[in-house]
Amino acid sequence: MQKNKPLLIVGLGNPGNEYKNTRHNVGFMAIDSVAPKDVNWKKEKNALIARIDMNGVNAILVKPQTFMNNSGDAVGALMNFYKIPLENIVVIHDDMDLKLGTLREKVGGSSAGHNGIKSIDNAIGREYRRIRIGIGHPRDFESMIEPADWVLGKFDTEQLKQIKSVIESINI
Repeated sequence: MQKNKPLLIVGLGNPGNEYKNTRHNVGFMAIDSVAPKDVNWKKEKNALIARIDMNGVNAILVKPQTFMNNSGDAVGALMNFYKIPLENIVVIHDDMDLKLGTLREKVGGSSAGHNGIKSIDNAIGREYRRIRIGIGHPRDFESMIEPADWVLGKFDTEQLKQIKSVIESINI
């Protein structure tokens, strides 16, 4: 991480109340958990952003407002505007191939079919830090729901508790 540049922390999700607490919005949920309660959100470059101090590190929290499949538009614009190097970018997102409540981290790699990650990869490249939150696959729950419908579905009460617990364990 370049110490003289801000950390851009991006949570992926879809804007709008109808998507609140859906599996695809765990990135937004993670950003909301990091943000102080009195944080000042502003709209900039197709995203809601908030500048905060994280233990002496200048950070910009980001919730793209472009919908998931076009997240790269907002991330690329913010990266260029603030001149943030790839090594200072952290993207938090859902991962259907990970068991519910699992947390994995890596730098770079493929999108594994995640359209939000594909969009970001196309806009800025692949070598940024990714924090993946497992939302499970419908087959894990013996469900016949299509994957596209699964990610847009809401967590039940117990699942939401698991997700909130794993989000609290994230170390940025």
